[in-house]
Amino acid sequence: MHFNPYGGPAALVAADLVNAGSASELLAGMVRNGMAIEALTDGEAALIGAWAVRLRPVFAAREGDRPELVNELLAEAACRPYITTHDGKPPHLHYSAEDAGPVGRVRAYTTGGLAHLVCEASDRLGICSREGCETAYVDTSRNGRRRFCSTRCATRVHVAEHRARQVSA
Repeated sequence: MHFNPYGGPAALVAADLVNAGSASELLAGMVRNGMAIEALTDGEAALIGAWAVRLRPVFAAREGDRPELVNELLAEAACRPYITTHDGKPPHLHYSAEDAGPVGRVRAYTTGGLAHLVCEASDRLGICSREGCETAYVDTSRNGRRRFCSTRCATRVHVAEHRARQVSA
């Protein structure tokens, strides 16, 4: 499924931040999804980690509750969007001020992405359905029926269900 730039890569950055366990994982999630951030100070990583904690409830919430959660984040993170060109890219929107720094950019980018996704396809956000797994995901599958964070988690659940049926048969 193709999303607009803020609903796609930005929402994927949000999921990666929610799932990150270290500063290097925070940075890797941003870079993997196209953010031009080369390094984070310990303070920036701590602030972005705290922001990730605030993003998690959006993934875990029922679909109807997501708009209110994202609006709360938008009130804190967003500023006026503007069109920019940089690094040879065509004109595109930025939701943070040019001098916002990595923390401001991450807050605006992830919140903008979640806002677009909640408006366009709120059912595409989730937390893995495997018991004990708390991994957030953005469903980019064609049919939009994803329930697990990975094939590995899906396989574990399906094998366990199969074995349970064999025992009771």
